[in-house]
Amino acid sequence: QVQLVESGGGLVQAGDSLRLSCAASGRTFTNNVMAWFRHAPGKEREFVAAISRTGTITYYADSIKGRFTISRDNAKNTVYLQMKNLKPEDTAVYYCAATTAIWGAGVSGARVYDYWGQGTQVTVSS
Repeated sequence: QVQLVESGGGLVQAGDSLRLSCAASGRTFTNNVMAWFRHAPGKEREFVAAISRTGTITYYADSIKGRFTISRDNAKNTVYLQMKNLKPEDTAVYYCAATTAIWGAGVSGARVYDYWGQGTQVTVSS
């Protein structure tokens, strides 16, 4: 089992920055590929970013590429999502997810992930 707890969400204005954190406990953190997804009202859950076990490989959704950065600190069992130049369309509940699956083309698919956090709300006002 892996327990994931997100934090760092909040209400910000367009153009602001936020950093989300996801603290993991349970099984060895470095066994897991980690990702962030988001879910906005009236929309389907959307892949945001993923990072490999060592942190050397990352993958981003086109919608946030260049504005968001995923990183991880394996010594702290934590994955981060640095978000810059936030837009109102970034408003959503952001979820952290973990999988022991091998890194590959499927990392953007929610079905690959075995463990999910409870989510943290990010609201961007215009």
